[in-house]
Amino acid sequence: MNRNQEARGVVLTGYISNSQAFSPPCAADPPAPSAGDAPEAAGASQKPTHVQKTRAASAGTRPPYQRCSSQDSLDSLAMDDYWKEMEIIQHSGDAEPHDEVQLKVADEGEQEEAWLTEAGLATLFDESVSDDDDGKVLLSTLTRTQAAAVHKRLETLRKRNKPHSVPDVRDIFKPHDAKDDESMSSKGSETTKKEEEASSGVGMTVENGEGMADTETDINQEVSFSEQALIYKEGLKVTPPINEADDRLPDFRVVRDKTGMTKVGSLSPPDMKKVHHLVLIEVSALFDTAAIDLKTHKPIKVKVKELGLFGVPLTTLLEQDQKIMPGTRVPIILQRLISHIEDEGLDTEGILRVPGAATRVKTVCQELELKFYEGLFPWETLKQHDAASVLKLFIRELPHPLLTVEYFSAFFSVLKFPIKKQQLQALNLLVLLLPASSRDTLKALLEFLQRVIDHKERNKMTLKNVAMVMAPNIFMFKGFRSKISEQQEFAMATGMANIVCLLIRYQDLLWTIPKFVMTQVRKQNMERKMNRDRAVKKLLKKMAYDRERNSEKVEKKEEVVKGKMDGSFIRVQAPQFLKVSMAVELTEELRASDILTRFLSQESSVPVKREDLYLYEIGGNIKERCLDEETYMKALLELNPTAEWVIKSVQR
Repeated sequence: MNRNQEARGVVLTGYISNSQAFSPPCAADPPAPSAGDAPEAAGASQKPTHVQKTRAASAGTRPPYQRCSSQDSLDSLAMDDYWKEMEIIQHSGDAEPHDEVQLKVADEGEQEEAWLTEAGLATLFDESVSDDDDGKVLLSTLTRTQAAAVHKRLETLRKRNKPHSVPDVRDIFKPHDAKDDESMSSKGSETTKKEEEASSGVGMTVENGEGMADTETDINQEVSFSEQALIYKEGLKVTPPINEADDRLPDFRVVRDKTGMTKVGSLSPPDMKKVHHLVLIEVSALFDTAAIDLKTHKPIKVKVKELGLFGVPLTTLLEQDQKIMPGTRVPIILQRLISHIEDEGLDTEGILRVPGAATRVKTVCQELELKFYEGLFPWETLKQHDAASVLKLFIRELPHPLLTVEYFSAFFSVLKFPIKKQQLQALNLLVLLLPASSRDTLKALLEFLQRVIDHKERNKMTLKNVAMVMAPNIFMFKGFRSKISEQQEFAMATGMANIVCLLIRYQDLLWTIPKFVMTQVRKQNMERKMNRDRAVKKLLKKMAYDRERNSEKVEKKEEVVKGKMDGSFIRVQAPQFLKVSMAVELTEELRASDILTRFLSQESSVPVKREDLYLYEIGGNIKERCLDEETYMKALLELNPTAEWVIKSVQR
């Protein structure tokens, strides 16, 4: 089968290995209309001659693939932009060849050990690992579906290894006594009731002008996604999935919480490590609940370039760039290409779709390699379409895919979830699992693509067009592209374009850390603090029992007095500035933005821009968190009463 046949009736399946074919997971649909009936994509370019011939010869035929209901209208569109981009890639004479990355699925047992280690639970199978009770604290905060995900992998490992080498999962998760059973049962029923209400929209409020929650378009982040999926699966939410046209994708919104939303990059490294552990367990639980196989790949090390711009690993490139510009999180060359395209104007018709001249693009790449870091490259001579072609080449020439080898197939499998909301929840978790270099670079790219789409009236590049053009550049990296067959590529094409659509359309939502994860992080921090306090008190009790009792009474009295004194005021610190602190009266409507505005009004000599000032929550049940400006301070103080509030100047 030629990959340029009509892109109708195909299936997206997870990529298991370089040699294995795809297995269709969905039932067949009614026969698809002939190729001539498919609508053309808005702004699509003229079909390549060989595509016209192939379609003319195969009109009315159906590829031997089945169609999954989660695939939207992109598979009913002519995929001319996609296949034309593939032709451009194949004949572009990309950068110099390098060793290809191989995708290998870890053996059973090996994968479970790697998963438990990455989740911070290595002590469950390796007694030599010391984690200062972090594993126990983590386990104490898990939901039922998350605990089931751990249980499943431990059970697999226990069956594979000798019985004595891995503890029985019943010993790990068993309750301590009957009272605990009763307490947990009571808590569980209450939690389940709240989860059912939240999943069905009961008790939820959204500021949509009508005071009502739109349960079809709101994302609930207070209840774990896997718990919501379980409730859906058990029939508590029976609304049939709706396949929306991509130009009418639902306007999904996160139900705003008064304690503020937490974006990626807002937390300290220790708390982000906890987030990674929890998100890995949660995404596994979500896939398990939906009965979708989640197999991560492990990259085989290959020799890659260590210097230059193209074909260099992201981490290496960023190390180079940070010597020039400390704190850089996105490669400077990518930033410069984006800014050049935007400075020259985003109204150029067919930007990203229309290729630059191959010889000029090759010359530009060679010149950039030689002159970019010296500042001698003549940017004024670089044409728009050439710049866009170089940008795409930079992305696809990365020796490791932007979505990483480990989670490459997981991104493909997202479209197997039955409803759009679950697809977005899975994408949200997978984005959070990406290493910082990949996540930051992907975000910069998606923000640029959205700005291109914002000019669609003039440049004729809609969301669908951009997704179809960028999908092969993001997904078909070199080590993968050269190993798959044309049939596999044909089967994957629509799915790739759909995933890129979702990444662009919902990028603000996808870079948000869900509130239920933040709640678990706060619980872990409090549990560790209580453990430390108990250890200290126990030590003091041994040294001087009576003195400790008296000291404890004095401390309690001081805490009560302090609470009364600070009940209506908070003290905000600003150690970077002349006005090092100020008292702020608490009101129901006081937000983080109000505090920053008040600080600037009192400190006129501040040598920073308003957009570079941030209010931080430090201590208590969080290490450090940069606050969303819409955070209501009184609500947050109730959540974290012992926190300190600090104003910092940070360039993001």
